[in-house]
Amino acid sequence: MSDFILKASVRNDLGKGASRRLRRANQQVPAVVYGGEKGAQSISVEKTAFYKAIEDESFFSSVIKLMIEGKEEQVVVRDLQRHPFKPLLTHADFLRVDATHEITMNVPLHVTGEEVCVGIKDQGGELHVLANEISISCLPKDLPDFIEVDIAAVELGTTLHLSDLTLPAGVTSVDLSHGEEHDNAVLSITKVKVRSEEDEDGESEGEEDSSAE
Repeated sequence: MSDFILKASVRNDLGKGASRRLRRANQQVPAVVYGGEKGAQSISVEKTAFYKAIEDESFFSSVIKLMIEGKEEQVVVRDLQRHPFKPLLTHADFLRVDATHEITMNVPLHVTGEEVCVGIKDQGGELHVLANEISISCLPKDLPDFIEVDIAAVELGTTLHLSDLTLPAGVTSVDLSHGEEHDNAVLSITKVKVRSEEDEDGESEGEEDSSAE
């Protein structure tokens, strides 16, 4: 699990106007932290460290140390709101976590072994990734940055499902906990589609017709 530390201040000046003023100052990001036995608290997060943290994929599947005026809160990211066309964060939601209670998070899948995969290298197949992340449940201490899927030995015509994944100790699949009918596919190795000469001729004719117009 990665270590991320963000510094924040309590925000007493509330409302949309206050948030806009905070963003215009370009030093902090408006946010809220909620959950647990405490009430929701409006805060502002130091911008530079926050923007650097979100460049790391594992930030979104990690327990974060949120230092609010020197007091530590253990949190995870629940939502980030972004400007519709500018590379700016406009608001963030953080959820408090308890070391003794499981949390549900989406974590990315990392496919490894593609360069030596039997179904690709020896059998001429191609990889189709059907899911980039999965939903898991675990205690905060067991939260992984990602789930690794090693496909080195996967053969052509194989589809891997959630039940085929090797999850770390203490981690369970949320979908699988709802029953076998939720054993969703995550990737497959299939034959490379070969385009027929007729398809290629048809496309060429279409291109020629278009140019003639």
